[in-house]
Amino acid sequence: MKQMTQQHLINAFGGESMAHMRYRHFANQADKDGYPNVARLFGAVSHAEYIHAGDHYRELKHLKEGMVANSMGAFGPGDTLKNLDLAIAGESFEIEEMYPTYMEVAKFQEEEGARRSFEWSYKTEKQHRALYQKARDAVAEKKDVDLGPIQVCEVCGYTLEGEAPDRCPVCSAEKRKFTAFE
Repeated sequence: MKQMTQQHLINAFGGESMAHMRYRHFANQADKDGYPNVARLFGAVSHAEYIHAGDHYRELKHLKEGMVANSMGAFGPGDTLKNLDLAIAGESFEIEEMYPTYMEVAKFQEEEGARRSFEWSYKTEKQHRALYQKARDAVAEKKDVDLGPIQVCEVCGYTLEGEAPDRCPVCSAEKRKFTAFE
């Protein structure tokens, strides 16, 4: 694997791993703050980030040594409103800067597995940001967000509100590959 794409995978793995843990902590805070649906959303997205990290990690199976991950991470947890702002900022960074760059480099370097992994994450992060924005709007008015079931594809991490589709729009996984967070 080309060095630049490899480092991007390592960085993406680090970033998604941190997001997974950060969102678990944010879910606990949302529960404490009295926002059970926001907590459920953070839990579902945390699971999706875990899947993204795993997808990136599997592309690094050739590595035999330790590597340093340089990843953007939002720090300084607070109340649920602040945590939603941090989550939106993190997802925006991935959508607007990180994944578009990583996808282009992987494409240029003809690293198809890495490009696919980045693309799956990129498409999913757009959903995460929209769901977090919906939650933020509600919490800003001191209300819990009104959410139906949240579905997460176990193959690519694609996340949506409502019923699982017959096929994942990102990776084409069957409906049975979705996990519901209700």
